[in-house]
Amino acid sequence: MKEIKSESIDLVITSPPYPMVKMWDEAFSLQNPEISLALKENSGDKAFELMHEELDKVWKEVFRVLKTGSIACINIGDATRSLNGRFKIYSNHARILSYCLSLGFHALPSILWIKETNKPNKFMGAGMLPTGAYITLEHEHILILRKGDKREFKTQEERLNRQKSAFFWEERNIWFSDRWQDINGIFQNLNHAKVRERSGAYPIELPYRLINMFSVLGDTVLDPFLGTGTTIFGAIISARNSIGFEIDKNFKEIIEEKMKGIKETANACINRRLERHKEFMKKIAEAKGEYKYWNKNYNFPVMTSQERNILLPKVKEIKKIDENLFEAEYLF
Repeated sequence: MKEIKSESIDLVITSPPYPMVKMWDEAFSLQNPEISLALKENSGDKAFELMHEELDKVWKEVFRVLKTGSIACINIGDATRSLNGRFKIYSNHARILSYCLSLGFHALPSILWIKETNKPNKFMGAGMLPTGAYITLEHEHILILRKGDKREFKTQEERLNRQKSAFFWEERNIWFSDRWQDINGIFQNLNHAKVRERSGAYPIELPYRLINMFSVLGDTVLDPFLGTGTTIFGAIISARNSIGFEIDKNFKEIIEEKMKGIKETANACINRRLERHKEFMKKIAEAKGEYKYWNKNYNFPVMTSQERNILLPKVKEIKKIDENLFEAEYLF
């Protein structure tokens, strides 16, 4: 990421390859052949550490490019694996958190993403016999890390933009829980001859929510593990700038194909948020009567004074203006 200036990024949202998940063995081994050797020798702890040393290089760069006061959100799952007949868990989230703290990040309360992609009767180990059955992992971690002190909005223009970027009261009550159970996990079959058979991409609702929680309109969002482009699509829907890095060039075709439909996806997402809010306020009126606050841009009621300036821009047009560069125009 040497192309990015230090202290120039407002938010990082990413999900790296998960060390010790077989799907990512080849990708890690291409970065360091010693990883492949360690796996062949059934040296799980060594392979685990070598894989994380590759990720450490990225976290160091993430810390460099983030502005002081800005946040990094890292979605990571732990891994379970049997090597040489020994089954164990490899705690990816703890290893990443430890290294990021050593860089100078401050840890904020994290999120457990409850994916619940496994069936209730799916288990590992010796069935109903103690002590050889193992817990089934059905969650991942979203680490939330801040560089430096809390972000400040000093000018009147910055404060107004922050107000426009607010979220609805009822969204806050869901989004700022430390357990997310309303976003389903996905496992994509890419059906692309030049790309690995499957991708562990997260659903677009995840980065979209995080972008709205931890950035304002016009901010720049970075994803150093771009993959199928989910983070940049979330940024487009949110009217933020975005930058993504991906070492597998074959993902480019997939991203460009998805870009063709992002205008419709974005505007449908905005419409759903607005409609959900109106339905919520309708129920509030039935229960409590009159409204106290009104949004200036949509002329509908809101719960608090902080929601009066909320603006959710819709996408007017998206153009490809250069190789690997797209520009979105919005209706404000």
